Amino acid sequence: MKPIAFDDGAVEVDAAIVAAGLGMAPALLMEQLREGKITSRCEHGIDADRGRCRLTFFAGNRRFRLIVDENGKIIQRSAIDYGEMPLPASARSPGG
Repeated sequence: MKPIAFDDGAVEVDAAIVAAGLGMAPALLMEQLREGKITSRCEHGIDADRGRCRLTFFAGNRRFRLIVDENGKIIQRSAIDYGEMPLPASARSPGG
């Protein structure tokens, strides 16, 4: 599997990439995904960002974001860890 692939409208991301971005082991990532403790959002670019996709993953007080092109190549990655503070609602909003 490619690290990030698009298949019939679905986006597939290698668990190791997301786990590293959220600062956890891949096995824990998979467990928390099954339990609904990790959520995600996929936003497709428009206008100047057409062909790009922003993938955002949320886990507790952490957010990990990837911006990828139409071929699944990672253009940018960022992570925020709010430590002991909860993730603010603005960090969950589109574009936030």
